[in-house]
Amino acid sequence: MLTRRHIRVKVMQSLYAYSQSENDNLNLEEKFLLKSMDEMYDLYLLMLDLFVEIKDHVEDYLEKAQQKHLPSEEDVDPNRKFVNNELIALLSDNEALRAALETRKLNNWKYDDEYVEILWSEIRKSDIFRNYMSTRTSTFKEDKDFLISIFKEVIAPNEKLYDYLEDRKITWIDDLPLVNTAIVKMLQKATPGKEQALTRLFKSNEDKEYGIQLFRKTLLNDDSLAAEMEGKTPNWDKERIAGLDTILIKMAICEFLKFPSIPVKVTINEYLEIAKEYSTPKSSIFINGILDKLSKEYRENGKLNKMGRGLM
Repeated sequence: MLTRRHIRVKVMQSLYAYSQSENDNLNLEEKFLLKSMDEMYDLYLLMLDLFVEIKDHVEDYLEKAQQKHLPSEEDVDPNRKFVNNELIALLSDNEALRAALETRKLNNWKYDDEYVEILWSEIRKSDIFRNYMSTRTSTFKEDKDFLISIFKEVIAPNEKLYDYLEDRKITWIDDLPLVNTAIVKMLQKATPGKEQALTRLFKSNEDKEYGIQLFRKTLLNDDSLAAEMEGKTPNWDKERIAGLDTILIKMAICEFLKFPSIPVKVTINEYLEIAKEYSTPKSSIFINGILDKLSKEYRENGKLNKMGRGLM
């Protein structure tokens, strides 16, 4: 789930937090980085669990309607197509999902159930839901297509849910697009009667180690990385360079010199894209100029530490 770019963003955020704090405990800051990445998985699990919580909410409502003193015909014999959705049933019975939610004590929707009601209200008003409920039976494919459409069109873009998640953990807003993409991919792969494997937080152990090493090497080599920038910004005083830009440049230089398997072009492109999203409007141009100049110098003096064809 976590891409290398998102790992870079997490490292950038941790380095920035470190630069703004009075704390100089490397181990503590590293734990903060790992916690930030791990909390992204909490968001993934909670967003998956929403389907089950909404279904349980509706099922509870239908049962209470049948117990009315004077139930209507619809109360007595409701259309249970939504609560019988086969893909939601697979999520509800998914032992790995249930275990992860319990282990991490993720019971947000039990305490903040008003958001389940808000989302159910929006789902019920949608054309997607009305079309789906126009019949009482469905195939697994129809159930799956419906759930993916509801997630994309109603749940994921809901502003009240967005505000709630932002209030719970500010970093979740950066994580949400990646989490939503992972959920859609998981739903698309679902097959009848088979428990779907949960998406892993890291694609490989190497990716997790990359994040840790990028954080450590950038922080521990701060002075030497700063020295590499000297003279490369003749028209910019240190005070005029955005703090985030300085961090991004140091991270990129660190990759140039201390990560042999990452191609130079990949490093430059990744940090330019991050700068466009997180820093000032002119940052990407400024950073590109410095990194381009440095990479050429490193090639000429043999300082680039790259192994393999096409990495220079």
